[in-house]
Amino acid sequence: MVLEVEGLRKTFHIGFFRKRVEAVRRASFSVRRGEIFGLLGPNGAGKTTTIKSILRLIFPSEGEIRIFGRPAGDREAAKRIGYMPENPYVYQYLKPLEFLDLCGRLVGMPLDDRRHRSEVMIDKVGLRHAVDRPIGKFSKGMMQRIGLAQALLHDPELLILDEPMSGLDPIGRKEVRDVLLEQRARGKTLLFTSHILSDVELLCDRVVIMQRGEITSEGNVHDLLESTGHRVEIRLSGASKTLRDSLASRSAIVEAGDGYLTLRAEGQQAVDEILRISSAAGARLDAMIPERQTLESLFLQDAGR
Repeated sequence: MVLEVEGLRKTFHIGFFRKRVEAVRRASFSVRRGEIFGLLGPNGAGKTTTIKSILRLIFPSEGEIRIFGRPAGDREAAKRIGYMPENPYVYQYLKPLEFLDLCGRLVGMPLDDRRHRSEVMIDKVGLRHAVDRPIGKFSKGMMQRIGLAQALLHDPELLILDEPMSGLDPIGRKEVRDVLLEQRARGKTLLFTSHILSDVELLCDRVVIMQRGEITSEGNVHDLLESTGHRVEIRLSGASKTLRDSLASRSAIVEAGDGYLTLRAEGQQAVDEILRISSAAGARLDAMIPERQTLESLFLQDAGR
């Protein structure tokens, strides 16, 4: 495993009366080599606190974290990590290549290497047109791009990205997705948070969903979506009012008209029962369309909405 988190707990004390707030509650998960792993949840779920604990930017109250088999905070392990915070802090008067050169110096890259890699990263994240512009004049989306460039600069084995798609337009999101998929194809490991669930669904091999500091769902994206139920839209013609009334108690009626009926059923048993009753009543089955579960619906289901 590249990353192992076991029993992570983080408590803060806030305000004048030092109110105790448990931001992360005994979270446990692991990230395998060469996969893209998504950490999902609403604002305040504990995603960023978890990432900062992994990076030892804050110290957990309890739990164990190991990166490349070493304890979190180990200097050798840290050299193999690239990190992009949700709101990258930059020296606003620096231009992109100057900023990347500074980042390269901080991680100990030789001069020739950091100059070459800086040029490569500028092209990779689509900022060539802005190389002569101070970073302080960048838009939110451009700031995300320079943040990604600095995370990739030293070619790390593990990328930890906090909301990398935030502030990007659809074209920008597609470009960043392509960069992340390229990193996986090169054998890199990625852990990232996001609230843009469609991107997560396209990118991630596995995910965990956090709600109020706790992990509520975890697993392979395909398996999670398959495990949430078998929902089917059924379209009937020749349906009498008596049949319609009978089926209303067994399913959700989406649309009804003169002799036709569209309804939604969940679970194979409910589908079989509807088909049996409809056939006995003389109705004709026009279509049966499986509905695909999405991460968004799973996310809302976990949130109880």
